[in-house]
Formats: sequence, structure tokens, C-alpha cells
Amino acid sequence: MSEFAATVIATYSRRMRLRLGDGREVDARIKGKKLRPVCGDHVRTTPIANEDDWLITAVDPRQNELARPNASGRKEVLAANVDLVVVVAAPAPKPDWFIVDRYLCAAEIMRADGLVVFNKIDLADGARDALQVYDDIGYDTVRTSAETGDNIEEFGKLLADRTAIIVGQSGVGKSSLINRLTSEAWQKTADISAKRGEGRHTTVNSAMIPLPGGGEVIDSPGVRDYAPMLQTIDDAIVGYKEIHRTGEGCRFANCKHLKEPGCAVKAAVEAAEIDARRYESYRRSIILMEQLTRDRY
Repeated sequence: MSEFAATVIATYSRRMRLRLGDGREVDARIKGKKLRPVCGDHVRTTPIANEDDWLITAVDPRQNELARPNASGRKEVLAANVDLVVVVAAPAPKPDWFIVDRYLCAAEIMRADGLVVFNKIDLADGARDALQVYDDIGYDTVRTSAETGDNIEEFGKLLADRTAIIVGQSGVGKSSLINRLTSEAWQKTADISAKRGEGRHTTVNSAMIPLPGGGEVIDSPGVRDYAPMLQTIDDAIVGYKEIHRTGEGCRFANCKHLKEPGCAVKAAVEAAEIDARRYESYRRSIILMEQLTRDRY
């Protein structure tokens, strides 16, 4: 039976929704237990005789993958073949800029662009200084309100013709932003839990949603924490691009930018040329990587 090329556009544990090359969408199961396709993957699939389901038989090589360490420190892939990582923060729940930094670190490692969105500016907009840090580094930033529609058009232009994934803490309004962009309630939305002040997990599975201006965005489950999948110190250095750039001026080529003499990065932090919190994010990323490495072995 002939195989067809397809893209994974939604995941439901071991079941998938696929878009075939001719635009048709079909439900599919996965052949065997070794294949682990994720949203954004390009796969090979074949129809199953006398069933509506199709069968995924292979996953094509990935351009890149957004990953994190799982509970045992092993790599868990969240999405594949994206060229833009959109990190959303908001005044409620309280923004965790360390999470934003770690997602941007992952974007750098996977050679994707990063975009920082501060949503819910109708509630409060205390993000100007925080966003300026990212502007200075070279990231695009935008302040939005999914409730009022403020700057949604500008946000949409930044996504046009891209394959993006939208990530961030639970409850920051990722699905609401997508609803605004598409003018349709593609994904469920939920209020912030008044009891805990944290977002409820409303997006159970990842889904790839087409955008009216061209391109598509993957909506992913909200998180209360995130860590990039780092294999080496060099991964962490590459993940913080202002540290990577400045580190070229260090005395030693293998400088870790922690305690080494003649470190240009440390000097830049002391001179406020590199944001101190961003540097602390870098330092924490290395500590976590070393801890996970010890746990694995």
C-alpha cells in the first residue's frame, strides 16, 4: 500500500491528527512503540484497510525540536520543525522572567527566532523595563491584550508566514491570543484560579492552527516551570546570545563565565552592560544541567 507524506497537526497521546499533502485531514495511529511523533513533525503514513484511521509508519528527519528534560533527565520533545518560539508572559499569573529566559535559550539552541509577548496589558502594564532588556538583546517584543484586541494586528504580522509555537506559564492567555488572531475559539480558555493565582492547564494536547495572514502556530500546554535540554556548557552559552557575543572577549577560549579570571562576561555584568537577571538565568541553567547530568549517571 502506498505511503503518503503528512504533517502532524494535533497530538492525543498515541493518536494524531494529520494534514496530508492534498490538504485533507485524517486521524492516525502510530506503528509500534519506538516512533514518537510530535506536533510539527513530517511523517509517512498509509491508510488502514476498512478503517477511517491511518497509520504513521515513519518520522522524517527534523529541522529542529523544542525539548526539555523529563523527570528522569531524559529528553522529551515537545514540538518539531518550528522557526519561531513565542514566549508569553502577563501580569497575572505573576510573570516569571526566568521561564521566559529559558524558553529563549531553547530557541537559540534550536536555531529558531524568539519573540516575547506581554499579554493582558488591560489589567496592568509593568513590563516596560523587563521588555527593554529583550529589546536591547535583539529580540522582538510586543505588548498585547487578548481581551481588548490591543496590538493583536501587530502581533499577527510578526507571525505571518512563520511556523511558530506559543509557550509560557499556564493562564497567561496563549489560547486567548490565538482565538483573537483567528477570530475563532480554536482552543479552550479558562480563568485564573482565584485560590492559587496560577493558571489552570486548559490545553491538554498540542495543536497546530493555521493563521489568517499565512503561517501557523502550535498551541502548547501551559507550564509552571520549564528547562531547556542542555547537553554541554556550550549549549548554555549559545542559549544566551548576549553572553555568547561578549564571551568572545574572554581571556580563555573555554571560559564558562562563572569564576574564571579575565572573563569579559562577568565584567559586562558588573558594568551593567549585561542584565544581572539574565546572567543569573544563565548561571541557573548551568547548575540545573549539571544536576540533571549527575542524576542520569
